[in-house]
Amino acid sequence: MLRIHFTAEDLGRTRMAGGPLPMWETVLSLHRLQRGDGGPLLKQWRLSVCPGLPRAWKPLAALVPPQGYFPDFLTPPQAALDEALDRILHTPRAELGRDMGALAQERAPSPWIRDLGESRIPALAALGAAVTAYHRTAIAPYWDAILAQARHSRTRAAEAALGEGTTGMLTSLPLPAHWRGRVLEISYPVEQDLHLEGRGLLLVPSFFCLRTGVTLLHHEDTPVLVYPVEHHVPDDVPQRSPDDRRQALAALLGHARAAVLEALQDGGTTTELARRAGVLPSSASQHTSVLRNAGLVRSVRRGRAVVHSLTPLGATLLRCGSLPPLLTRY
Repeated sequence: MLRIHFTAEDLGRTRMAGGPLPMWETVLSLHRLQRGDGGPLLKQWRLSVCPGLPRAWKPLAALVPPQGYFPDFLTPPQAALDEALDRILHTPRAELGRDMGALAQERAPSPWIRDLGESRIPALAALGAAVTAYHRTAIAPYWDAILAQARHSRTRAAEAALGEGTTGMLTSLPLPAHWRGRVLEISYPVEQDLHLEGRGLLLVPSFFCLRTGVTLLHHEDTPVLVYPVEHHVPDDVPQRSPDDRRQALAALLGHARAAVLEALQDGGTTTELARRAGVLPSSASQHTSVLRNAGLVRSVRRGRAVVHSLTPLGATLLRCGSLPPLLTRY
């Protein structure tokens, strides 16, 4: 559980970044690449990226494991890659040592990691080459599409802020979060408390963030919360006939899961979906879990019940029976 402690001053200083940040997208995309998880757009991205990845990116895998801690210094707040990379390569030695020490608590450090922690020039040069090679292949060609995906989320958050203020905006984000007094509790893989102490919170949308938010272990400056954006597709995707659409969905998802997706058109609880789809409640729960992990369904607890609804990506898949290749290279 991540607990973010707000004061009245923090609520006034909470703001949204102008868009995704290059190093956050670089690091979080490495999770998606190594773990192979996420929905259909992330699968499209992996299929496109993997064949062309140069070997120079490999040192990053030692710093960014498939899950768990990665060094804070890898994700500076600069919005341009060259400025962010310059900040990374000029990280103070004490900060490098601190972050490498935290990484060493989870995995045995290699000689290169130890050299990096001591700010040795060859190790820093290898890191710069790895970031540049990976970003050039895996992020830069898709940057316009990534920005377009984030715009929808920022618009929705801005509308929530106008109608419900900062607290409403924070709970409108696609995060498993709720308020307990002035503490925002977010489902998180580790126990962590973040005391803002009047500094406010910077919200950063991310195409490659999945299911829950991500933050830093140390916050010397403005605290950051990176949150996942819901993946969208254009409204003008060609539609199929109802019979063709059902056949395509069944081929893609299986008959039972496709039936659950269709039952989600008007949303509902697990019991209601099971009744509409003609499956057992336990089966409906399993199917909605798989669909949620693929970014097609969102689920919100209301009292004792869990209410499910389609995400924009899920609605488009249901309407069309397939998805176009959205994250194409420029």
